Amino acid sequence: MGFNFGFALSIIPTIIGAIGATLLATVLSCLGASALGFTFEMIRRGGGAPGLAVRFLIDFIRSTPVLAWLYFLYFVMPFYGIRLGAMTVGILGLSLYYSGYLAEVFKAGIDAIPRGQQEAARALSLTRRDTVIFVIAPQMLRNIAAPLGNYLVSILKATPYLAILAVPEMLGRAFDIASETYRYAEPLTVAGVLFLALALIVSYGVKRIEKFLLASGRR
Repeated sequence: MGFNFGFALSIIPTIIGAIGATLLATVLSCLGASALGFTFEMIRRGGGAPGLAVRFLIDFIRSTPVLAWLYFLYFVMPFYGIRLGAMTVGILGLSLYYSGYLAEVFKAGIDAIPRGQQEAARALSLTRRDTVIFVIAPQMLRNIAAPLGNYLVSILKATPYLAILAVPEMLGRAFDIASETYRYAEPLTVAGVLFLALALIVSYGVKRIEKFLLASGRR
């Protein structure tokens, strides 16, 4: 069975129709992972029992596969009375999984800031909250723009895992077409090309933001 270009072209609109679910899962997972990762890092830096607990949690997250988190949230949590929709589970699972990695990215970004600046902030009687918002965060974002962008692209490429939860994202829609037509080459190729296009667009956007942050830091 050869590759049928006519069939491939005919299914493009159907697979593109699922791009909304893919982008929604990507954007919300990126926001969730960034917020959780930054919070984890702030708690870890606070030390004590909470810091130690978060350090263990980050190591635990990074040592487990993303599918384990998705299966646990979707199939185990209902036994404890917590039932969430497939999309919610997908976003929550990706957010939790990548928060462990982003916590390490935030750690590297903060460690790269000269310690004297935090000491100067304390000398100026800035609160811890103001120090984080006005001193640490702007410089940290410039330091981590590149690795943060790479993880955002990784989250986009991880959204096909949500197909196991029946989330109607692009790869899931491609598999639906394949199971109905018994043709796998065309749907999977179209989905792959669309993911490549999205990844290139996101990478370009990240590089533009990185250049903007670096330029603003030189002013």
